[in-house]
Amino acid sequence: MCNGRDFLKDKKRIVVKIGSSSLMHSETGKLDLLKIERLVRALVDIKNSGKEVILVSSGAIAVGKTAIGLHERPDELPVKQACAAIGQAKLMMVYQKLFAEYGTIAAQVLLTKYTMLNPVTRTNAENTFKELLHIGAIPVVNENDTVSTYEIEQVQSFGDNDKLSALVASITEADLLILLSDIDGLYTDDPNKNPDAKFINVVDKIDEQLMNMGKNSSGSSVGTGGMSAKLVAAQIATYSGTDMVITNGNDVTNISRIINGENTGTLFLQHEYNDFNILELI
Repeated sequence: MCNGRDFLKDKKRIVVKIGSSSLMHSETGKLDLLKIERLVRALVDIKNSGKEVILVSSGAIAVGKTAIGLHERPDELPVKQACAAIGQAKLMMVYQKLFAEYGTIAAQVLLTKYTMLNPVTRTNAENTFKELLHIGAIPVVNENDTVSTYEIEQVQSFGDNDKLSALVASITEADLLILLSDIDGLYTDDPNKNPDAKFINVVDKIDEQLMNMGKNSSGSSVGTGGMSAKLVAAQIATYSGTDMVITNGNDVTNISRIINGENTGTLFLQHEYNDFNILELI
């Protein structure tokens, strides 16, 4: 097992995922613009240091529901799709404005599960990411919720952006995936319910016992992913040759701490399998 994290300083292509709950004010459900500005500044600073950055951002439905006056996440599919259509445009407008203020181009990339399952569209996505990074843009990725419907969820929907971010890391051959969560990292049990839960610093092997630690739940009314989703993301990322860290998204400076090799969050060490088939975990 590796305990030192200095090797994270050498990562060149980094995917950062932030969830809906980390983007919103918990009291109102509206965008936390100060936190988003800090996130953008941190990502641009990483890019300015000579690294490549991809942002996977949730939040379209959450932003859209607020825009049309809903207080709870909608259950009806057409309402979800309408919220996503409205919210994605508003969210991207905020990102583009803030990235532009720091002299960086933000590029929207919307994906569906079909994109990954189909060899042609997957190759197209790979080529798009490659060119965007080549010209110095920061891709801002989300699932295309306006067409990823519940009725065909088994075919087209990722279900959460934790898995999506791991797939993006895989197809772009990223060196590091950082999941910004509402928790400090992986524990032996839910620390909100069990005060004896112990924090896990490093994971060098993802086995059945570890997967059972994941709870298929989320403590947020705006997010959809729980720890079980993050562990599946860890499987996809580490099996693809990407190291992954889960850390608390309430403090976006954790991103810089991780890249500087500091002991922040839970580190999942990559262990690339030659016979790994990414489609098995999609």
